[in-house]
Amino acid sequence: MSEKVFELLNKVVATQGVFYVRLHQFHWFVKGSHFFTLHEKFEELYDQVTADMDEVAERLLAIGGQPYATVAEFIEHSAIKENAADKDLDQDEMVAAIVKDIKTLISLYDEGIHLTDEAEDFPSNDMLIALKTESEKTIWMLNAYLNKRATE
Repeated sequence: MSEKVFELLNKVVATQGVFYVRLHQFHWFVKGSHFFTLHEKFEELYDQVTADMDEVAERLLAIGGQPYATVAEFIEHSAIKENAADKDLDQDEMVAAIVKDIKTLISLYDEGIHLTDEAEDFPSNDMLIALKTESEKTIWMLNAYLNKRATE
């Protein structure tokens, strides 16, 4: 298997790991008139990220790679960064931050789709396409909450 594919899938795992923590931060600190809705939605999102991260990590193992498995590795290799101050964002700013993070993940998925296609690793390619599809749907829904178009 291509070393570039291993590296990309590991970067996805690391980014999902940091995103998972950020979603918990938002889940715990959200305030405002939409608290109950967003508190529940953020939990739904981090549960989905857990499943997605597990899928990518297990794919890495299945093709001979070794997924990052520590918080230190996640932080070092993630395409998104932690920000302790984000606990003070208002509810709409939290949703916008999540949209931004998902767009970062989509960029990684796009890169991985290209790499796995070149490497003829079609199962990984299919997995990344499915993750991208679900992520685009999530952005559409979060942007609808923000009263924005899906592609904003």
